[in-house]
Amino acid sequence: MEWRDQGILLNVRRHGETSAIIEMFTETHGRHAGVVRGGTSRKIAPVLQPGAQLDVTWRARLEDHIGSFTVEPVRSRAAAVMGSRLSLAGLNAVVGLLLFSLPEREAHGAMYRRSEQLLDLLGQDDLWPLAYLHWELALLEEMGFGLDLSVCAVTGAREGLEFVSPRTGRAVSRAGAGEWVDRLLPLPQCLLGQGDVPDAEILQGFDVTGYFLREKLAAELLHKPLPEARERFVDRFRRGVSEA
Repeated sequence: MEWRDQGILLNVRRHGETSAIIEMFTETHGRHAGVVRGGTSRKIAPVLQPGAQLDVTWRARLEDHIGSFTVEPVRSRAAAVMGSRLSLAGLNAVVGLLLFSLPEREAHGAMYRRSEQLLDLLGQDDLWPLAYLHWELALLEEMGFGLDLSVCAVTGAREGLEFVSPRTGRAVSRAGAGEWVDRLLPLPQCLLGQGDVPDAEILQGFDVTGYFLREKLAAELLHKPLPEARERFVDRFRRGVSEA
C-alpha cells in the first residue's frame, strides 16, 4: 500500500530511540498516522513541527497497518508564530481541535483547504481572530453541527436576528424570542458577516461556537473535554482586548 499527499502536521511523538510517530491532516486521506524513521535526528526533527506543511509518502504492507512516512518540507510556519503569542496559541488551538474532532483516515477536503488557508494567515494578528472564528463555524458544519443563522426559526424573518437557540443552533429574532429570551445565546453580527467587527463582538462569537463545540460536538464524542489549547487561545485574545 502506498500513497502520496500534502498535508498539515498535527502531532509528533517519540517512537523508540530514533523514530517518531506523526499525525498528518491531508486533503485526500484525512487524518493519518505513520512512523518516520530517524524522526528524532538533527536533520528531520526540525522539520517535524506542528503546523508545518509537508509532502508525505505513506507506505505499509497492509492498509490497516500504521505504516511509515517519508517527509519533505513544503513550508514551515514556525517563523509566523515565533514573534506572536496569539499566533502560537492560535496554531495550537487549530491542531488541537483537528486532532479532537476528525476521525482517522476519513477525507475532509473542504475542511483541509480551509485549515491550510487559516494557518497561512498566522502572524497577521489583526486578521487571525475573526478568520479563526469562522473556521470554528466551518468545523462545526463539517462535523454535522452547523449553525443555521439565515432566518428566524420562529417567524421566518431574515432581519433583526439577535439570538441563537442553544438546542437547535438556529437564529432567533427579538420578536420571535418571546418568553424564551433568557434561555437563548446572544448572536453577534460578525457571525452573520455584517457590519464592522469589534474585538468584543468576536469574543461573543467565541462564546457561541464554544458552546456548540462543548455541548454538541464533545457530547457526540462521549463527552470528551475540549482541548485546553482552544481555551488558552480565547483567553490570550481576551487579555489582548482588555489591555487595548
